[in-house]
Amino acid sequence: MAETAQFETHRSHLRAVAYRITGSVSDAEDAVQEAWLRWHALDDGTADNPRAYLTTTVSRICYDQLTSARARRERYVGPWLPEPLVTAPAADGPEERATLDESVSTAVLALLENLTPAQRTAFVLHDVFDVPFPEIAETLGKSPAAVRQLASQARKHVRDGKPRRTVDRTEHRRAVESFLAAVTGGADLDALLTVLDPQVVWRSDGGGVVTAARKPLVGAERVAQFAGRLYRDFDPGTLRLLPYEVNGAPGLVLDARADGWTGAFSFTVGADGRITGIDVVVNPEKLRHLDIPAM
Repeated sequence: MAETAQFETHRSHLRAVAYRITGSVSDAEDAVQEAWLRWHALDDGTADNPRAYLTTTVSRICYDQLTSARARRERYVGPWLPEPLVTAPAADGPEERATLDESVSTAVLALLENLTPAQRTAFVLHDVFDVPFPEIAETLGKSPAAVRQLASQARKHVRDGKPRRTVDRTEHRRAVESFLAAVTGGADLDALLTVLDPQVVWRSDGGGVVTAARKPLVGAERVAQFAGRLYRDFDPGTLRLLPYEVNGAPGLVLDARADGWTGAFSFTVGADGRITGIDVVVNPEKLRHLDIPAM
């Protein structure tokens, strides 16, 4: 059907919008599916500007999702981190990018959690996807002037809280590989301390479902000791730490399914090449979408 083919040309864009607004892979997929149903229900299956119509539709759905999810996240056990967006490692070639996509980074998405649903939606649509304020106003049911103010407030919050990091992908990968080598090489404490920034922050999201640190760990020595102890707790014969792209940057996936664990690690790397932040999602409810090949 023509309307199906037309919708599919915008699906990846809609997923990108929905994920950045909600911070949830599953909610983003639900929003895109609901947008498809609304698109399909149009009298002739078309709109004057399909991309604008679908962007407005999926954004409004996500805005409503955020409003209803806010209370649940306030009751969440431990740090709340976004559902990790995990893909196969980027290969050298056309797919390889010199810079990292900060709009989808775990650190930035976690910052967006402190915004109101309206601020977050306005910021994502305008600053990330260049949607004009009048179109965002239609999505939020507010005036363009009010939306402009919402986006400005959100932009300041993100700018003030944005972590120190490098935008060089090669350097970022090098730091992650050094961390991996230190952890898997007998949890070499000295090697870990070399790759970690003195004020590195480790955040774990277990959601109260599995054991995880309920408060952020701060400092290279504490993080190094915790990382080494975590690795030693698993059966080395079945444990794997695999390189993946996690939220737009080189990261790691922990495959310890034999022990009932899976995890996604995303990293923030500072301009000096040392790791300033490690965000680890081990809540199995946030990892259902992962497709990790068996050993």
